[in-house]
Amino acid sequence: MKDLRRYLVLKYVQYLVLSSSNAISTFLGLLGSLYTIIILQSAKVSSKSTAVLISSLAKADILVSVSVASEMVVWTFDVSISSTAFTSALLQNLLTANAHISCLLLSCVAFEAYLITFFPTESRHLRTVKNATLTSRVIWILVTAECTLFQTDDLLKASSTSAPTRSPCVLFHFSSMAAALLKSLSYFLGILLRIVNVYIYYKIFFSMSNR
Repeated sequence: MKDLRRYLVLKYVQYLVLSSSNAISTFLGLLGSLYTIIILQSAKVSSKSTAVLISSLAKADILVSVSVASEMVVWTFDVSISSTAFTSALLQNLLTANAHISCLLLSCVAFEAYLITFFPTESRHLRTVKNATLTSRVIWILVTAECTLFQTDDLLKASSTSAPTRSPCVLFHFSSMAAALLKSLSYFLGILLRIVNVYIYYKIFFSMSNR
C-alpha cells in the first residue's frame, strides 16, 4: 500500500499540480504505472474499490505509451506519414484523453478517501468494487467520446484547409462549436477538480492531525 500511495502522489503532482506534463514527469509516470499494474496482480493486494480505480488510472497511461512510441518510431526510422495533420492530432488527443481520465480517476480516489475518513460506515455500500468498476467504465466512455469529437473536428479542419474552395458544411460548424464548448468545459472542470482535491486532502490532513 505504501507503493500505491507513492504512485498516487506522483500522479497528483503530474496531473493536478503541474500545469503541463514534461518529459521527466511523463517518464516517471509511465514507470510508476507499469510497476503499479504489476503490484495489483499480486495476491497480497486485496480487491477493493480503491484498487480498481488505481488499476484503471495505471492503464490510462497506455494512451501515453502509444503516443510516445509512435513519435519515437517516426523520429528514429524517419517514417513518412501520409496524413501528418491527422496523425499529429490523434497523438495529441490521446494525451488529452489520458490527462482527463487521470484527473477524473484521481478525483474519485480523493472522494473515496474523504468518505473513508469521515463516513466510513455510512459510505460502505457506496465503496464497492462494482461501483468503482462502473465509474471507471463511464469515465472511459465519456472521455473516448470527447476524444472522438476532437479528432473529428481536427479532421474536418484539415479537410477544409486542403480544399478551401468547398463551402463549409453543417457538420463542420457543429463539430467546431461542440469541440470549442467541450474544451472550455474541460478547462473549467480541470480548475474545479484541482480546487476540490486540495480541499479534500486539506480536510483529511487536519482531521488526521487532530486525532
